[in-house]
Amino acid sequence: MVIQQPSNQIKLTNVSVVRLRKGGKRFELACYKNKVMEWRSNVETDLDEVLQVHSIFLNVSKGQVASKSDLEKCFKTDETDKVILEILNKGELQVAEKERSNQLESMWKDIANIVTDNCVNPQTRRPYTVTMIEKAMQDLHLSVNPKRSSKSQALEVIKQLQEKQMLPIQRAQMRLRITLTAGKETKKLREKLLPLMTCVEDEDFESAEYELIALVDPGRYRIIQDILQNEAKGKGQLEIMSLREKEQGDEQF
Repeated sequence: MVIQQPSNQIKLTNVSVVRLRKGGKRFELACYKNKVMEWRSNVETDLDEVLQVHSIFLNVSKGQVASKSDLEKCFKTDETDKVILEILNKGELQVAEKERSNQLESMWKDIANIVTDNCVNPQTRRPYTVTMIEKAMQDLHLSVNPKRSSKSQALEVIKQLQEKQMLPIQRAQMRLRITLTAGKETKKLREKLLPLMTCVEDEDFESAEYELIALVDPGRYRIIQDILQNEAKGKGQLEIMSLREKEQGDEQF
């Protein structure tokens, strides 16, 4: 691909085009592949690493550069960097059909892997295989959305599987150890903490410290942490014993 500019020609390779329609005109940026998504997810913060050319185009493939009057009319400013940031953040990333297909297939597998890694069959406490989760996703008629993160779509899959009761599934539980210095406030704290536990495995009241070992839904970890930070007054300790409580082995067909 050759892009013509007023005084020279620049040959670009490995180009990704970001396009934004505004004020009845089409504006485009010539970017490096993969860098646009890294920019949007804050992995890449250097604009020069994202843009192949620090210019705004009406048509990248034809090398038609937008004029300052075009920018002023449509964006109400002729400051190139401001316009570039708006296009980069709000524009649509143009992807070839084959590349789009590969991207969707990759996201599909990512979603299935996230669900597999973070969920178990509550009846056996064993993880499902990726194949089983992918089949369940097909039964849900899941349509992958490239504009949403794999993680958010995986959480939606878990929610739908639970609501439609297509297979028994729940988030894998964290195993926590909570230690509190014995005192007047210990009982009150215990009463606040216990409803947040999925399963209490062990409690010890005998020593100078109260110790609780329990399984907890990962979504409640932050709540428990906040309670201890705000109310234990430096006399409590929270320890993650394991991030996922699972039995060994896999669910099979």
